[in-house]
Amino acid sequence: MNPILIIAVLGGLIILLLFSGAPIKPARFVGLAAIKILIGALFLFFLNTLGNQYGIHVPINFITSAISGFLGIPGLFALVAIQQWVL
Repeated sequence: MNPILIIAVLGGLIILLLFSGAPIKPARFVGLAAIKILIGALFLFFLNTLGNQYGIHVPINFITSAISGFLGIPGLFALVAIQQWVL
């Protein structure tokens, strides 16, 4: 497809949403999910920083960030246990 056409369609959708208003519930759900995934990435960053002394390293990607973000500290411990068990 032509990039100009794609940009025009996306621009039109944005203008349509500005005039009609975005639904509140889905936008709020997406925002909360994004915040939890970012918090999960921070958990993993601090785990990798502090766990480096003990040989603990869990890769930071979307799936591990989502697991540690939505499940919290127990999810983080589960990721460490799975990482140690697999390797």
